[in-house]
Amino acid sequence: MNSKPHLSFWQILNMNVGFFGIQFSFGLQQANMSPIYAYLGANEGNLPLLWLAGPMTGLLVQPIVGAMSDRTVSRWGRRTPYFLIGAILCSLGLLVMPFSPTLWFAAGLLWILDAANNVTMEPYRAYVSDRLNRDQHSLGFLTQSAFTGLAQTMAYLAPSILVFFGMNKDAVNGNNIPHITVAAFLIGALLSYTTVYWSVKTVPELPMSDAEKDALRAKPHGVAATLKEIVDAFKDMPPTMRQLWWMKLFQWYGMMCYWIYIVPALALTMFGTRDPASMGFRDAGLLNGQIGGFYNFIAFIAAFAMVPFTKRLGAKPVHAVCLTLAGIGMWAIPSIQSKALLFLPMIGVGLAWGSIMGNPYVLLAGSIPPERAGVYMGIFNMFIVIPMLIQAVTLPLFYDSLLGGNPANVIRLAGTLLILAAVCVLFVKTADQHK
Repeated sequence: MNSKPHLSFWQILNMNVGFFGIQFSFGLQQANMSPIYAYLGANEGNLPLLWLAGPMTGLLVQPIVGAMSDRTVSRWGRRTPYFLIGAILCSLGLLVMPFSPTLWFAAGLLWILDAANNVTMEPYRAYVSDRLNRDQHSLGFLTQSAFTGLAQTMAYLAPSILVFFGMNKDAVNGNNIPHITVAAFLIGALLSYTTVYWSVKTVPELPMSDAEKDALRAKPHGVAATLKEIVDAFKDMPPTMRQLWWMKLFQWYGMMCYWIYIVPALALTMFGTRDPASMGFRDAGLLNGQIGGFYNFIAFIAAFAMVPFTKRLGAKPVHAVCLTLAGIGMWAIPSIQSKALLFLPMIGVGLAWGSIMGNPYVLLAGSIPPERAGVYMGIFNMFIVIPMLIQAVTLPLFYDSLLGGNPANVIRLAGTLLILAAVCVLFVKTADQHK
């Protein structure tokens, strides 16, 4: 690539505004898909299987789109076509989701929605790596993390804000889905495209030289070439990236446990119900929105606050401390009976979430070759979706036998796994340490 200009703080903010829209969509899914499935008649023990769309589409889409974007030459740039196409499809998916008439329809639509999000996500990660010099990587990726926190704060809080402005929290449509959920998804549909378009217009990709374009055009294209590039990238994977796998396995298995079962757990521990049609279950959904909004706001603040600590101490110890605090907090959640006290463990969850969306990428970005940033960002996100896939397939096998069919025990399991992830990250050697 040509010499990269040093970007101002405001330029880095603008280039990551699109991440707000992407992560607002993910926040809506995290907060609402388990309740939507429950409203449509899903069995509690099978919830992980209904969440398979995320890990499966990520596993298939992310490395392929990442590798394709590395080789794309178009009038709009290498990454931009993927941003815009994915954002449009995501908006359409969000528009339709809250009107799902049946369980199978909602589950199928989630596959489309997650595929669209993944088409946008990996080129976006590579775009930040492309656009910034190495000394700005920590600020760039932690700014993405900050927008993740802010977007998911708003996504989680959207139903409660709508209730504050006068919507009836107990009003539901013909499929038992609350009107406040419908409205939140419509807001997400608007944000998904407009924010990505803003980033593309304000901080466009760096133009490639004629020599760079000729080099990309000379590379083989097509499905076979893309798959070969992914296989070759796996063979040449940097040692730092290989070592990060174990941390990612425990980290993302644990986070999926939390997201899928936090509403059923709160409904049981705070409101004494397991009935999705009850007022207590809807109240648990609103409460999850409030604590989820709080921990995502903590993540938003923490992402910026971590920048000097990450530069001084390194990403490894900062990430390990944040994961440990989250693990302790998740262990405490099922024992808390006060709504006010429930916000205390969310501080640890928020610190971890802010770190999860930034620090692993700081560790990764310095170890991968720039010309293969797209494919390696796609493969690295396979390290997210494969643990999610493992969780979705394995948790139903021991939900009743080992966890007693109790969603609160799934939250405790999540806490244990995050602490194990904290231990694993301390053993990762960075690119400099491998020299």
